[in-house]
Amino acid sequence: MSAAAPYTLLAIETSCDETAAAVVRGRSVLSNVLHSQSVHRAYGGVVPELASRAHVQLILPIVRQALAEAAVEEKDLDALAVTTHPGLIGSLLVGVNFAKGLAIRLRLPIVPVNHLEGHIFSGLLEDPELSFPFLALVVSGGHTALFWVEDVGRLRLLGSTRDDAAGEAFDKVASLLGLGYPGGPAIDRLARQGNPHAFAIPRPLLQDPTFDFSFSGIKTSVRSLLTRLFPDGVPPEVLPDLCASVQAAIVEVLLRKTLRAVRQCRAQTVVVAGGVAANSALREAFQRAAQRRGFRLVLPRLSYCLDNAAMIGLVAHEKLCRLGPQHFRQLTFTASPLPLRSPQKRTPHAALRLLQ
Repeated sequence: MSAAAPYTLLAIETSCDETAAAVVRGRSVLSNVLHSQSVHRAYGGVVPELASRAHVQLILPIVRQALAEAAVEEKDLDALAVTTHPGLIGSLLVGVNFAKGLAIRLRLPIVPVNHLEGHIFSGLLEDPELSFPFLALVVSGGHTALFWVEDVGRLRLLGSTRDDAAGEAFDKVASLLGLGYPGGPAIDRLARQGNPHAFAIPRPLLQDPTFDFSFSGIKTSVRSLLTRLFPDGVPPEVLPDLCASVQAAIVEVLLRKTLRAVRQCRAQTVVVAGGVAANSALREAFQRAAQRRGFRLVLPRLSYCLDNAAMIGLVAHEKLCRLGPQHFRQLTFTASPLPLRSPQKRTPHAALRLLQ
């Protein structure tokens, strides 16, 4: 491969309950295979042990499918990429150990990638011409955070959730309403027929001057409302209004905090990524705000909002271009469940170290 040629990578993502593999060449996605584990629906949430067992069973066929769909053989690969953190430690270990074994067998460099960096740079999958710097809102079942992104490997955490992530709030409310798991899509679907002003749902930390989030109070508010107004269960005709009210509260907090960051950072481009970025009300609210405020909005398509391996491969490619393959010949890296914490509880450069 010439110095100017794009790298061809096989990427693996197993941070939670999606087993994913992708083949990318430069910023082009040749295949992006994803298997969402359905076993967790019966338990109302992800069971870590079941997730890691499912990854063990699925990872090899998923990798083979990704290579076949890309019409790429192992000998055509220049490098491998794998998610190392944060996430469920058992799930991460399956992907990391599989990728390390493959790297040894194929004698290829392997790039460890932070899952959140994958979401942050998924905007490049949607728009390969996306330029730095930009503001990124990562909003998912496990994470809600704002980043100022200057380049690959140069990011600043502006704020994160102090308790529940936005997606977690959707899932917990859905559980209270008997809507099953995952709850976000069910609430989104019902909310389309509901009145978002029907119920007074709190907007936690909306007036707080930081860029931190808090969504645990929404679950508590809904539980109190159900006990007070619907002790015998929510009537079916009320569900759309309740879902719309909860969704409006979560979306307003996400939007208002992001717009405050746009003003402070003088951001001209905003990327909204992660599983909750697939929510229709959130996408519409951000699109209206972008038109009104004049900033450029990048919303990855739905397949790139979910936990996918293409975003991991893209980050790895960008790091290979900057540091070179020899930088990634070591196998000393490990998997880690390391979570995000608020910048107020961290040293000034800790956010950058988290994403290395």
